[in-house]
Amino acid sequence: MYDIIANLLIIASGVCWSIVYIASIRIGFRQKTYCMPLFALGLNIVWEGMYAFIDLFVRQNIGAQAIANTCWFLLDIFILVTWFKFAKEEFTTETEKKWFLPWTLIVLVSCVALQVLFAAHFGIEEGEKYSAYIQNVAMSVAYLYMLNRRRSSKGQSMTIAVCKCIGTLTPTIFGAMGGNVFIIVTGIICFVLDLLYIYFLHGVQQKERRLKPT
Repeated sequence: MYDIIANLLIIASGVCWSIVYIASIRIGFRQKTYCMPLFALGLNIVWEGMYAFIDLFVRQNIGAQAIANTCWFLLDIFILVTWFKFAKEEFTTETEKKWFLPWTLIVLVSCVALQVLFAAHFGIEEGEKYSAYIQNVAMSVAYLYMLNRRRSSKGQSMTIAVCKCIGTLTPTIFGAMGGNVFIIVTGIICFVLDLLYIYFLHGVQQKERRLKPT
């Protein structure tokens, strides 16, 4: 029964995060913008690519998580394309535009270093687990910051917000079943931040609807 529940939670998380990524790609190209903050995207694409490779070619464990990581990594590539294609337009000054590519590369290299350090210091098993929750907290903060900076729902949707929340909540439940305090606490932090993001995004969308000409 435990294994069945665990697999169902992993599948639910995989489906929800896949919806987040697909919606981010679709909205990004349609609105000509990026839908995932750079630091969150960098941590995600490195984590998913690294552990997909480890599962498939090192541990040779082709389970639900390995399949999910591989699919997410491939989807992340398209999200990264939207960043390179559209994000520069939101860099307002000439100095910011000049630093767009160097800043992007600095963030991506930093994300690689952080993920490798987690795996090297804590080991692959623990590094995979704990880095995932730390980056989920960073991602939740980054989405709130993006909403506040844009002052609009551009590049954002309630589908992304809700599925992102559920996608993190489901593995948190799995961690709680095992009594892992780190996962429980970081998962609760993510859940609270994600609820705030949903609440504030809803308020922004309501305001935009009221101001929209009829």
